[in-house]
Amino acid sequence: MNHEDHERPYAADCLPTVSVRVRIGPGRMKRILKDQSRFRECDLVLEKVGLGLPIIPNPSNAFHSNLDNCDPAAQREALIRYDSPAMAKTNPFNGRWALVTGASAGIGAALARELATHGAKLILTARRKDRLEALAAELAALGTETRIIVADLNDPAAPEQIYEATEGAGLAVEILINNAGLGQYGAFYKSPIEQELSQVRVNCEAMVRLSRLFLPRMVERGRGWVLIVASTASFQPVPYITTYAATKAFDRFFALGLAEEAARFGVKVTALCPGSTESEFFDVARAGAFKGPKIQPAEEVARLGIAALARGQRLIIPNFKSGLRAFLIRFLPVGLITRYVEKAARPAD
Repeated sequence: MNHEDHERPYAADCLPTVSVRVRIGPGRMKRILKDQSRFRECDLVLEKVGLGLPIIPNPSNAFHSNLDNCDPAAQREALIRYDSPAMAKTNPFNGRWALVTGASAGIGAALARELATHGAKLILTARRKDRLEALAAELAALGTETRIIVADLNDPAAPEQIYEATEGAGLAVEILINNAGLGQYGAFYKSPIEQELSQVRVNCEAMVRLSRLFLPRMVERGRGWVLIVASTASFQPVPYITTYAATKAFDRFFALGLAEEAARFGVKVTALCPGSTESEFFDVARAGAFKGPKIQPAEEVARLGIAALARGQRLIIPNFKSGLRAFLIRFLPVGLITRYVEKAARPAD
């Protein structure tokens, strides 16, 4: 178990590969991607793609037309990125205090570093003091004002302690990064009950408590940002990480509901749903069966997640293939998915 290093087993990688080809005009393609799939909400520039060309997703986070026999200039014109560095150049976080839970490793540490590049001041919290101190020293050397709070979110009293050490001490936390989480792979009937309940306490209860503590001050100020790290596992039931996937579904739905409530007060809420990400998660949670063939760098997940939060985007899956699979899963019977995953991920007896 680990609730600092909060990366997600990518259950969709256990599903059969699906190839998609569509022959439609660029305007229609843009509407499908922006309005229906919901795994990206950024503007796409598709004017260079002619009507009737087959548009297919490729592994390099781009859309391209099947122009293998065309000249290089035509191929370059047909390559349309769904994301670019310009998306992350917004800077609403400069000079504001950000609280990052689970900041000692993985996505949490990457989110802290990314916020630092946007000029945020950082409060880092996790269980492992040595790692927090190392990250704080790294960021301080780059000119970022940083504080650490050692806390175990498996303890119901920890959120209140974190609040008292921040808002209670006069630090206006305007950015809340609910990243801490843990998971455990294995047959539920064999798993120690305390491990299962710890996932609920850290992934759900602590996240709700922290959000409830910090949101009222954001509402008073008329601004604020809340990032809740969910997972691609939140889009379907996942045997052998049953509790984990259920908690991530809770996190995603909580974020989307809270985003609607808080919008009229100027508070932005984003659900970040990573797939397989470089981390210690798979070793700590013994979840190698869910480790996808291609692992996304935590730094990339953090960059896209923070850019989405700055834009006020309510849901982001930071990898195109992960997003496409999450979209397609909605059209498959749940029983078919769970049967396939159960066979693929079943632990050896």
